[in-house]
Amino acid sequence: MRDQPIDLSVVIVNYNVANFLEQCLNSVEAASQQLNVEVFVVDNNSVDGSVEMVGKKFPNVHLYANTENLGFSKANNQAIMQCKGRYVLLLNPDTVVEQDTFFKCVAYMDKHTKVGGLGVRMLDGKGKFLPESKRGLPTPAVSFYKIFGLATLFPKSKRFGTYHLGYLDEFEINEVDVLSGAFMMLRSDALLKVGLLDEAFFMYGEDIDLSYRIQLGGFTNVYFPETKIIHYKGESTKKGSLNYVFVFYNAMIIFAKKHFSERYAKFFSIAIHTAIYLRASLSIAKRVLQKVSWPLYDAFGTYMILRLLGSQWQKNEIEFPDMAYTYLSPTYILIWIFCTWLFGLYDKGSRIHQIWKSTFIATVVILVAYALFPKEWQFSRLFILLGAMGFTGVFYAGRVIQDLIRYGNINFGKLPKKRFGIIANAEEFNRIEELLGLTYPEIDHIQQINPSTDSLNTTELQDIIRVHQINELIFSAKDFGASNTIQLMADTANLSLEYKIAQPDTSYLIGSSSIDQAGAYYNLHFDALQLPANKRLKRLFDVLMSLIFLCLSPLLIWKYKNPQRFMRNLVQIALGQLSFVGIGTPSPSSKKVKGFILRPQFNQDQAFDLQAFIYMKSYRLSYDLLSVWNQLHMLDNDTH
Repeated sequence: MRDQPIDLSVVIVNYNVANFLEQCLNSVEAASQQLNVEVFVVDNNSVDGSVEMVGKKFPNVHLYANTENLGFSKANNQAIMQCKGRYVLLLNPDTVVEQDTFFKCVAYMDKHTKVGGLGVRMLDGKGKFLPESKRGLPTPAVSFYKIFGLATLFPKSKRFGTYHLGYLDEFEINEVDVLSGAFMMLRSDALLKVGLLDEAFFMYGEDIDLSYRIQLGGFTNVYFPETKIIHYKGESTKKGSLNYVFVFYNAMIIFAKKHFSERYAKFFSIAIHTAIYLRASLSIAKRVLQKVSWPLYDAFGTYMILRLLGSQWQKNEIEFPDMAYTYLSPTYILIWIFCTWLFGLYDKGSRIHQIWKSTFIATVVILVAYALFPKEWQFSRLFILLGAMGFTGVFYAGRVIQDLIRYGNINFGKLPKKRFGIIANAEEFNRIEELLGLTYPEIDHIQQINPSTDSLNTTELQDIIRVHQINELIFSAKDFGASNTIQLMADTANLSLEYKIAQPDTSYLIGSSSIDQAGAYYNLHFDALQLPANKRLKRLFDVLMSLIFLCLSPLLIWKYKNPQRFMRNLVQIALGQLSFVGIGTPSPSSKKVKGFILRPQFNQDQAFDLQAFIYMKSYRLSYDLLSVWNQLHMLDNDTH
């Protein structure tokens, strides 16, 4: 490592975050101008086109394409062993570095030869400081305070706030125990002495272990806030997930067994296991509650309305059987709720105005079944229609109350009106404006902000934001440097803005709403087929249609040249192994393409490429129905 004229070796391990990786590599390229830098990307078997993107757009990057997910530690070591730099930087793909970040960090470590590892000030996608930029060693006591919430209650306490070192100023250079693996600059001499990442850690904990070994090796770790990066925390790994709880805390157990005494390690292990089951139980309970709270509310409210209707029937001496309460009403409610779920109205971010459509379809199903009921069950169609209206009213009432409590107005689940400020020169402004028009339907205003204006500082920008009532800022990476972008995000973080960064020659804008949320981005290649509601509708269509065709197969099978394949296709579709209709190329948001037998053909006047694009971007169930109808003679096709 030491004999080569390389200042810095940057190692990035990627797994299915191609868009963020591209943005990261652009910032790395800009930050490498003042130093001799080599860059390694190790891809852990991504299926989102990451490898192809790096090969095409960054030919100078040393690319390793693994055929399996080797984990963070092993993949990093794979590249580190090839590094020739005086320093090695472990960098997450969901980061953006300033233009002078590398130069400042290398200069500091050149001057302070006892520093073995260095971390920087990290901001999330809304410009807010990430406390894990500096951390203390997770001893049993420190871990106990964090696990049971004392660190959150007393973040500035030297006793309770040691995990994130909350008592240290975020703007001052300090020695720390633990560096974040999202940005971890390491002295090559220190790595030669203490060894590489411990591959017993598949993900999480490896940065804590290496930081501790650097200290044991006679070096120090430094928190260096004189440069900063954006870390879209939650992108490479979703930190709110139940799997994260198990993986992270089990990594802590591995660390304790490795470095603490047997007595301490045993105590630590008990505490961690307690925390795992506590957190897992709370996480499961929270998820179940979130999933069932609205259906339970809708069911209870509708049942009370049906009870009220029944009592009115009885008061007016209209025949009303007891089974209406015990069997029929619950059945009606279940059908209404099932259809509401099927249409995705219980999904996050759903358009609740579609409740009329789902309730109408469910009510038609109920009325059709009603016609087949025994005479003693057919007491009133009006009861069903009023119940459907009641269900819709209960649904709307709950969401209105929620909107009034949360936002102070009635939103009905609509996308918020956006007032965009785009910091870009004319050419990029026009490109970004067009992209927004194609990807976001609720635009109230778009304001160009000239990045070349000398007076574009925090005060000037805040005035523009206030005057034009901007609620989302978009930075052109081509016209506005990463350092200025990150600084303005940090300076305006208190304004509750959303931020996006537009990379040159791309069809997406990247940003993140919170540290625990997957980064949102406007993407021209958005795939509507990946929405949960559309997945459910498509699956239901496949099952019902395949069963219908199977029932009719004695009449239809003679029409096909390959009857055996026709029957096999129908069975595989019914079992979920195939779909009737599909497209052959995965979108950036999808991780795999299910096999299919027909291509979209719902408009005879449109070219296939256009139909495929419309099918992916704005999927409708009618597209599948028309595609099957137009290609009935091709149901014995080979699988695509």
